[in-house]
Amino acid sequence: MTVLSVKDVTVRFGGLVANDAISFDVAQGMLAAVIGPNGAGKTTLFNVISGAMAPTSGTVHFNGELITGLPQYEVSQKGLVRTYQLVQLFKDLSVRANIMTGFHRVTKGGVLAALLRPRWFREQEARIAARTEELLDFVGLRAVADMEADKLPYGQQRLLEVARALAAEPSLLLLDEPAAGLNMQETAALADVIQRVNRQGVAVVLVEHDMQLVMQIAQKIVVIDFGRKIAEGSPAEIKAHPEVIAAYLGGTEGLDD
Repeated sequence: MTVLSVKDVTVRFGGLVANDAISFDVAQGMLAAVIGPNGAGKTTLFNVISGAMAPTSGTVHFNGELITGLPQYEVSQKGLVRTYQLVQLFKDLSVRANIMTGFHRVTKGGVLAALLRPRWFREQEARIAARTEELLDFVGLRAVADMEADKLPYGQQRLLEVARALAAEPSLLLLDEPAAGLNMQETAALADVIQRVNRQGVAVVLVEHDMQLVMQIAQKIVVIDFGRKIAEGSPAEIKAHPEVIAAYLGGTEGLDD
């Protein structure tokens, strides 16, 4: 089953073509990556998929439903959740509280419910609290659960963003350069979390410059250069693709693992 279908997505900013008729599919449960040099149009593509930007032309389907042009909050409510290049946390809130803010998609309530606290509301609060503790364990942040988010090392802030995204129970998770600024140890921890998320049945698409990470975890890779898709395939196929080698290295030698 196809969870994400991108068809001929084109984005123009005046005379600049940021995305040029890009098409690809992501199957349910797949871990895919979108790669390309700086300025290739990767984040623009993510913005279109997530609803942050409408394309000039083309369509995006999520779980068979047309979502092109829907506002980002509606796309998120359908189960397509993303993170960003720059960490966007509630810095004055604790790690635990940050995760709890992610449950908005899968909970209900209101002022009256908060005041009267009916049984269903109390049961919902208990479920949120229990699931929050599970997510803290899942990303390895239980020991710092009560720390303010901005006090965390950068690598742990990235993991916290993933945990908060998972609180929304996505069926597709978009990760925009999740390893940016991480050292090797932090990147390894992140790779482990992403793979465990995927093994739970969540489809993952990441934009990433760390080629070692991409080649290690991605099942399919889409390569964009100057806004145009130049290759799509397995890591082995991408490493041997002449246009990909030229785009990254300007030569004919193979890409390093």
